[in-house]
Amino acid sequence: MHNATWYSRFAKRAAYFCGRPRIFTLAVVVIVVWIVTGPVFHFSDTWQLVINTGTTIITFLMVFLIQNTQNRDTEAIQVKLDELIRATKGAHNALLDLEELEEESLDHFRTKYQALAAAARAELRRGDLDTDTPEP
Repeated sequence: MHNATWYSRFAKRAAYFCGRPRIFTLAVVVIVVWIVTGPVFHFSDTWQLVINTGTTIITFLMVFLIQNTQNRDTEAIQVKLDELIRATKGAHNALLDLEELEEESLDHFRTKYQALAAAARAELRRGDLDTDTPEP
């Protein structure tokens, strides 16, 4: 199962590397150097273009890296949640893979669980416990 693509490996390493405090410090230093050099270059259009181009390119590339990392993390969490549902006695297996449902079907499940939550809160206000399952 360790058959990661080159992009996946690269994105994971790059996201880890770019999230380090040293890289943030480096980015701050670059901005400070750019600001300090403003008077030297008379705040010229080229001086402004350098920072605008650099930050635009970095931002553009980081969006893809962050999205890849976010997608991978979300998928892993969904699989773990699906396994918890599957392994829990009395859990509804119909809740597995909910993220793949159409909005209308998802709304149906959401409405059902909002009603269960409201009933549980009402029971709590009456002094009852809310730790039981609603099914007999």
